[in-house]
Amino acid sequence: MKALDHIKILDLTQFEAGPSCTEILAFLGAEVVKVESPRGGDQGRYLITEKPGLDSPYFLLLNANKKSITLNLKSDKGKALFKQLVPHFDVMVENYGPGAVEELGLGYEVIARINPRIVYAQVKGFGTYGPYAGYKSFDMIAQATGGAMSVTGTHETPPLKPGPTIGDTGTGIHCAVGILAALLQREKTGKGQRLEVSMQDAVVNLNRVAMLAHYLGSVPAPRTGNRVAVLAPTDLYPCAPGGPNDYAYLITTTQEMWESLLSTIGRPELLTDPRFADQRSRNAHFDELFQIIASWTRQRSKFEVMRAFGEAGVPCGAVLDSGDILANEHLRARGMITTIEHPTRGTFTMLGCPVQLSDSPVEIQPAPLLGQHNTEVLGTLLGLTKADLAGLKADGII
Repeated sequence: MKALDHIKILDLTQFEAGPSCTEILAFLGAEVVKVESPRGGDQGRYLITEKPGLDSPYFLLLNANKKSITLNLKSDKGKALFKQLVPHFDVMVENYGPGAVEELGLGYEVIARINPRIVYAQVKGFGTYGPYAGYKSFDMIAQATGGAMSVTGTHETPPLKPGPTIGDTGTGIHCAVGILAALLQREKTGKGQRLEVSMQDAVVNLNRVAMLAHYLGSVPAPRTGNRVAVLAPTDLYPCAPGGPNDYAYLITTTQEMWESLLSTIGRPELLTDPRFADQRSRNAHFDELFQIIASWTRQRSKFEVMRAFGEAGVPCGAVLDSGDILANEHLRARGMITTIEHPTRGTFTMLGCPVQLSDSPVEIQPAPLLGQHNTEVLGTLLGLTKADLAGLKADGII
């Protein structure tokens, strides 16, 4: 049994912020039917690809476990077919540009009249109201306006874009939470509702703790790099052989961790060194302490450093690059990295589901080909015959 196997979702999303939302719901068992244009589908299908003509890794990573149908929603017939589908679904999700879905005649008021129980979810760059509502956005814009860039980097660098797409996938996860909440509320009221998540709002929410420095007098909240100034020796340490990602991050928060750290690097005599007697003293001598620990880490690989400190009870993480992640034995053991067979790309190693439920195991299925499920979905739900579907295809409707 899958946790959400009773939930059906109409997915009108593209690129990342929307697809990341519907993908995690699909992982958890929802039947997600991706509605795409017959002329190329989701714009992410062929974005950032090394094999022109095949669905891109970008698309495969964000659309696993879904079904795909094609409908030309700019045509009257395509819109009519879409509206016939609406009563069969619990959720509709869209992340088109500002006002686009309303221009198609598929706004909330229209859809709710057809199916009052539907949960109608929208992801927008700046929401549907407020001074910025008409502005378009992408992940980087959300990271800038949500405060993430201003606190990323060091005093010497300009604001930097964090590598993870927290403006896109971060927003998608927020939207999934909202959908689940609305479905639970529907159990009590019998009525659906409209929900929206702004990409800017989501990044601001993810920036909560970084904002803390502002309240403590550092106005604006500063860029502090890798170092936590009040928790010496918390920092990023260089490891052998000295490549661009040969680093390990180390953090100590208790006296016990500090003592274990010194035992691990073979420097127990520093316990009685007045420079490092307590946290305040260690903070005052951060640079000296850094050099002592770094002289030990530079002689070992990041994995050796992580293992030594981890086994000693000191929190430490090797900086895993993309290749490390795809090969990581721990992530593979947990199913977070898995290998699937795709109908056109063949063997493909991808990221799995980060949420694990004991009674709802996840089996990763490849992202669908464009229109792969037209016959299954349109035929079954709307009673269209093969001849009907062939006619619709000839007319450019599907």
